[in-house]
Amino acid sequence: MNKETAADAIEELYREEIMDHYQNPRNFGEMANADASYHDYNPVCGDEITMQLKIENGTVTEAMFTGKGCAISQAAASMLTEEVKGKTIKGAVAMTKDDMLKIIRINPGPVRVKCALLALRAMQKGIVQYEAGKAK
Repeated sequence: MNKETAADAIEELYREEIMDHYQNPRNFGEMANADASYHDYNPVCGDEITMQLKIENGTVTEAMFTGKGCAISQAAASMLTEEVKGKTIKGAVAMTKDDMLKIIRINPGPVRVKCALLALRAMQKGIVQYEAGKAK
């Protein structure tokens, strides 16, 4: 197998993982008594995500989401809920575009990158609101 064929095979595996998370989302549903919750949407395509977190002692202990939209936005939300559990809220807020792209392991291209980042943005905004509420 040459390098190009191997790279294509790996990319196909990652696409299959995206489809698996889209068709069988992890941590999908509404969380009772979430500490942080934020609904966000992409006005360009209409994708929507609500991220909800349980936070104990500055650490994300549970993460759930609801939403509708394309395979990339919904799969990214599912994958993020798995990734963020156990992270400190500082670590979660500090996550970057590159961190999210490493989680989904595909290059969504310039048009779909906002879809891939929607859940991350909603989670971070929810944490910021949570922190602002604690400071009052």
